[in-house]
Amino acid sequence: MRHDKLERELEMLLMLTENRGYTVDKACERLGISRRNFYYYLEFFRDCGFLVSKESGMYRIDRNSPFFKRIVERVTFTEEEAVVMRRLLDKTDSRNALVENLKMKLDRFYDFSIVTNDRVNEQSAHVISQLYDAIKYKQMAVLRGYTSPHGRSKRDRLVEPFLLMNGNNEVRCYEPASKMNKTFKIARIEDVAVLTEPWANESSHRQMHTDVFMFSGEELMPVELRLGTLACQMMKEEYPLTAGSMQADGEGHWLLRLNVCSYAGIGRFVLGLYDDIEILGSEAFRQYVSEKIRTMYERISK
Repeated sequence: MRHDKLERELEMLLMLTENRGYTVDKACERLGISRRNFYYYLEFFRDCGFLVSKESGMYRIDRNSPFFKRIVERVTFTEEEAVVMRRLLDKTDSRNALVENLKMKLDRFYDFSIVTNDRVNEQSAHVISQLYDAIKYKQMAVLRGYTSPHGRSKRDRLVEPFLLMNGNNEVRCYEPASKMNKTFKIARIEDVAVLTEPWANESSHRQMHTDVFMFSGEELMPVELRLGTLACQMMKEEYPLTAGSMQADGEGHWLLRLNVCSYAGIGRFVLGLYDDIEILGSEAFRQYVSEKIRTMYERISK
């Protein structure tokens, strides 16, 4: 019986990660399960850290879910790799059955409808390829014609690229001129010239982290909380990625241990449900919350 249940769970997981969504009725019909079991499996996926979304009555599982993303990174392609493969297949004899089968498989899992400008995509692919070489061989590079965030200026930037980020949409670099680590958008780079000079500042390279509250920074700060039932449910609903950092702590309570880049995100949540949350670890975070409470009290007391 357990084998049958696991098989249905896996079938539903695979189905909801396809490049489309399913209504409850359609999903139940395809899987041969009841609506009750559908919602039960859905809740199970959420508890495991999968990002379940619902839009216009259609359910799907985001392929950026932590567990699924780890699988994808091992057995399939990045979006950029899939785009390149699809473009190459389009240039191949369409009468070849194997080619058409490969196209169908790619189309099933990747949304190529968003790829509308071949010149732009080829340019990005070239830039990424150059940056990849610079990172692999630890060489300096010049980002040609990099456009500022507001589009007011365009200039070359001498950098040490060391990490492609966010689906290869950004690159993390150390800039010797400013002596700072910076994140550059791939779309704003006209071209990349890889130099023969090796990195000279590798010890100063700092990776940019993004926490579950979508705050970014070079440093991670630990936070430990004890949540009541309401706080636990709200945390999972608003920030599904925190589910993997929780563990039961007696009846009706859960421990949450995670690292954050800023106290702003977790602080807002704690202050909103203060009666249902106990701060356990990190004296710095305790002081941050205390200062926020003091400031708010002073404002409302005027």
